Amino acid sequence: MPEFTIGAADFMLDGRPLRILSGALHYFRVHPDLWADRIEKARLMGLNTIETYVPWNAHAPRPGEFDLSGGLDLDRFLRLIAEAGMYAIVRPGPYICAEWTNGGLPAWLFRDRSIGVRRSEPRYLAAVREYLDQVYRVVVPHQIDRGGPVLLVQVENEYGAFGDDKRYLATLAQYTREAGITVPLSTVDQPDMLEAGSLEGLHRTASFGSRSAERLAALRAHQPTGPLMCGEFWNGWFDHWGAHHHTTSVEESAAELDALLAAGASVNLYMFHGGTNFGLTNGANDKGVYQPLVTSYDYDAPLDEAGHPTAKYHAYREVIARYHKVPDTVPPPPQPAPTPAARLRDPVWLLDAPARWGSWQTCDHLPVFDDLTPIPHLALLRTTIDEPGVLTFGEVRDRATVFLDGRQVGTLLREHHDRAIALPAPGELLVLVEDLGRVNYGQRIGEPKGIIGGATLNGRQLSTWNVLPIDLAQVAGLRPAADSAAMSGPVVMRAEFEVAEPTDLFLDTIHWGKGMVWINGFLLGRYWRRGPQRTLYVPGPVVRPGGNEIVVLELGTMLDSEVRFVPYPLLGHTEF
Repeated sequence: MPEFTIGAADFMLDGRPLRILSGALHYFRVHPDLWADRIEKARLMGLNTIETYVPWNAHAPRPGEFDLSGGLDLDRFLRLIAEAGMYAIVRPGPYICAEWTNGGLPAWLFRDRSIGVRRSEPRYLAAVREYLDQVYRVVVPHQIDRGGPVLLVQVENEYGAFGDDKRYLATLAQYTREAGITVPLSTVDQPDMLEAGSLEGLHRTASFGSRSAERLAALRAHQPTGPLMCGEFWNGWFDHWGAHHHTTSVEESAAELDALLAAGASVNLYMFHGGTNFGLTNGANDKGVYQPLVTSYDYDAPLDEAGHPTAKYHAYREVIARYHKVPDTVPPPPQPAPTPAARLRDPVWLLDAPARWGSWQTCDHLPVFDDLTPIPHLALLRTTIDEPGVLTFGEVRDRATVFLDGRQVGTLLREHHDRAIALPAPGELLVLVEDLGRVNYGQRIGEPKGIIGGATLNGRQLSTWNVLPIDLAQVAGLRPAADSAAMSGPVVMRAEFEVAEPTDLFLDTIHWGKGMVWINGFLLGRYWRRGPQRTLYVPGPVVRPGGNEIVVLELGTMLDSEVRFVPYPLLGHTEF
């Protein structure tokens, strides 16, 4: 079997130097029927390795479960990499960041608020071990010394930005080895955090996207021997709602890659292909202001969200060709997507019959989302108030729309630090609360969602509530029970459209307010008129030849009920 080791100056494969030319491709952000296409396009750009995170919370949505089916079939993903003649790097965390909800950590893990986060805390470590054992049962047979593609396994992720618990890192490394991982273990950190984020015996790599020579020198100071590697070469950036679409200069980014390769370093492009935060999986940042990420994870990567080569793809390929042979073939340019149209109809308004959307629970206090089973993304809260006044919440996480006797009073947003709203009269109070994405970076990882700290009216605690967690899995199947003309949310509407054959589509949501979209039962993700993202990417394998169904959950107000597709993606305005 092949032997992969870390030499004095190089990665060594069967005694010969190997430069790792890797690109990040998250299997969980790409439809599984498109994995082979994305892997092949990485090979055609000149890469020899695919890197992926493993999202704990996607594989284990509930305690005791571990899903390896469909888009979570890590075994199949690694087999496809091997079939393409490429190598693999696996980064199972347990924390992955990745702008993924909760940084990949399961929300259920933190129902006990005293449990440790990313440190040597027994209950946390017990859950982590169970998770890693599940992952490594898949990965172990795919290691290179067993004839598979996996060269490296990473321990934790950018840990130096969070803590310096060396015992925690050592325990993770121990669990990894005991589970049967024999390939070299690595860590990744920003250059000024390398000491805190690693251990002796783990190969340090650095994350950066500029000043390559300077950052490699800093890495060498912490990693005196062995190959230099940029474990995350940041070639783009992510977007959050209400801001601009981030892009980076093709010329400057290619020049930095050139400098890195000229220094003899290995590299992992973050990202080669970003993909999509399907199914409400986007994360958020909160460094004083909450900033939820958009559905697209295009990342301004060499391969765009729909899998098409960009100018950056060709520029990087040209740089790589200066140092290594690249294939002669290049992927074709994108062709315009079909533009079917339809009109939404059959509105089902949530407040007309809430019990069709889930089951009511009676509570003697206002629970957070994380106290409910399963943990919802959306919930309706109900109580009765006997006087007008000021309704005050401890904290809104992340969006709360307030209704009094069926009429909307207003919306409170976490990012605005909204907590209070005036109620003009007594009556039935309904509050629709939405989780817009869990924080994926920093000290707020693991925080609960919903209304935090209860609610008061004129300073008096409101203690009796009915709570209805909305079952989003059933929303796409709701049908109207009576005539309604509602276009103001919360409302579900549907339509049918036709295409000749399965193909990628781009759904234009510019005239809609805020909500979620399903195509043939597949939850694409969120839209929001505030932008920057305007189109939702519909992967071709979701589309059927002939008739297709679209279901829209509108939480705001639509300007027009037309379903409109456009030829190319529209991800919003840029900074310049």
